Amino acid sequence: MNNLYKQKHQLWLKIVFASFAITNEDIKSRIYDFSQIAFRHLKWLGTDVLEKNDDYNYDRDYKSLEKFKSNHDLLNNLKNDIEKIQELYDDSVLSQRIITDEYYLIQYINTILNTKDEQITAFDMSMKWTNNLDEEQTKSLVLFLFEESYKEYELIMIYAYMQARTSTLLHFNVFQDLIDESHFHLKSFGNMMAKLGILTLPRELHEMTYQVKDLDKFVVAGIAEEEAAKEMCKQLSESISDEELSKFFDFINYQENYHIELMQKLL
Repeated sequence: MNNLYKQKHQLWLKIVFASFAITNEDIKSRIYDFSQIAFRHLKWLGTDVLEKNDDYNYDRDYKSLEKFKSNHDLLNNLKNDIEKIQELYDDSVLSQRIITDEYYLIQYINTILNTKDEQITAFDMSMKWTNNLDEEQTKSLVLFLFEESYKEYELIMIYAYMQARTSTLLHFNVFQDLIDESHFHLKSFGNMMAKLGILTLPRELHEMTYQVKDLDKFVVAGIAEEEAAKEMCKQLSESISDEELSKFFDFINYQENYHIELMQKLL
């Protein structure tokens, strides 16, 4: 079961980062929707593993993104990965749900493969946002995106791990809110990295990161981390000359306030 969980974890990452890499807004949106379905599959598989008195972890063989140059290349590769995982499913109701969802995604991919191909620039290292950003501002933005995209992936996985193991409704609901918020932030930062041509897969999590032994200590450290993220957002908002981007970081900054409030509830 842990192997299936591992493969599904990797497939979720491949789908969500495919959505970041693609520039066509309609295709990007549909693929991202499928990534959210794939994450729910992951949640259900994790629950199923625990109910069978087994366990899972976040080990990955998938370490880095393949730098595809066109939608068709990326989607053909994704389609092959989806087809390979089919042999790992059993005949359970959950597996049948996952199989039919993935079959529909394959059908959608086939539809796109029958349309005109489009270029992918998410890996071209252009480091160009707009003419409004100078070199120093661009460097600050890039550093922020690398750090925060990893942090959001990390938080999604940690909170999902803890959510699957709590019997307290308040904790479950707070974890869900924090997971949802981190999904949005990961999506925002991933799309921004793709626009800059620096789209990169977050590094793997060490098990000591998500196997939290002291929840109070973890939450206190998490609040400090959110405060640090708020300060980074504030500095970027004040230093970046692109008005739209500056407003975006104000928006993220204000969201972090409520994340801290949610974490205070856990305490």
